[in-house]
Amino acid sequence: MSFEPSTLISLAAIIVMFACLVQVVRLGKSVPGGIVGSVWKQLRMMVVVFTIGFLMTPFFQLLPDQVVNPVVAIIFLLGAIYVWITIRLIHRIISELAD
Repeated sequence: MSFEPSTLISLAAIIVMFACLVQVVRLGKSVPGGIVGSVWKQLRMMVVVFTIGFLMTPFFQLLPDQVVNPVVAIIFLLGAIYVWITIRLIHRIISELAD
């Protein structure tokens, strides 16, 4: 049985996202409250959403393009938001360390 390259890439992405999910939960236990804690909760929720989205990717070939295209666009938008939140968090941490 052979897989398309996109299927193998999707499976690899799913494995990576589960590893990320485990890490974000483990690290969350060490994150203090306040601004960092609230931003961490946002990041954790984004990882959960991405993991669910990535679990759907092997089934994209079963869906019509009218469904797949908006879902992919939403995943890209959420990815951009995730990066933005992460950069803000890193900036806040650096600012705190500089004080």
